[in-house]
Amino acid sequence: MDFRNEWKIEINAADLLALRSRLRVLMEPDEHAEDGRYQVRSLYFDTQADRALREKIDGVNRREKFRIRYYNGDTDYLSLEKKSKLNGLCNKQAVRITIEQAQEITNGGIPELWQNAPPLLRELCYKMKTEGLQPKAVVDYTREPFVYRPGNVRVTFDYGIRTGLRYRDFLNAGLVTVPAGDAPILMEVKWDAFLPDMIRDAIQLTGRRPAAFSKYAQCRIYG
Repeated sequence: MDFRNEWKIEINAADLLALRSRLRVLMEPDEHAEDGRYQVRSLYFDTQADRALREKIDGVNRREKFRIRYYNGDTDYLSLEKKSKLNGLCNKQAVRITIEQAQEITNGGIPELWQNAPPLLRELCYKMKTEGLQPKAVVDYTREPFVYRPGNVRVTFDYGIRTGLRYRDFLNAGLVTVPAGDAPILMEVKWDAFLPDMIRDAIQLTGRRPAAFSKYAQCRIYG
């Protein structure tokens, strides 16, 4: 399993304007973005006792979380993802699933293990049965992504974070979501073995330092 470095830095609107201007010179926009951005909707899973949420808040060194995600309201492409954290490094596994599989999960039942299902989907189903994993919260936000191939660097700006607790409507593009409290603008910086100096220099802001932040935790403020 390959792990990547990751920084999360809370910024404000003025910071975003400055950083966007710098990075447009140095990096490329993500080829999948429309007009430089896209909309992300995720459905996060947790146990009845909120293990993933508590482990994040407590800073547990080794943890994992599952989510289903789609972009720009397009449910024709759904991705099941498992994000793992270890010693401050992160790993993400992802596999495409069908809308029928996603619907069965969001209906609230524990799905059977589908024959020939990919291993990651089978793992989620198994943990729904044995550990009580279940859908917990919908997370919406806008993302502006930039990429730099040397070092496999990715810088994203996430803002407009909103939440919805009606997880069974996750696949409904018309699902009503509400602002997730006073959520900040979040800059995420991810890279493999090295972060090029010019990117490191470009993202420097006075008084801003990497810190722990979870959009899922932010979106659990209402329950």
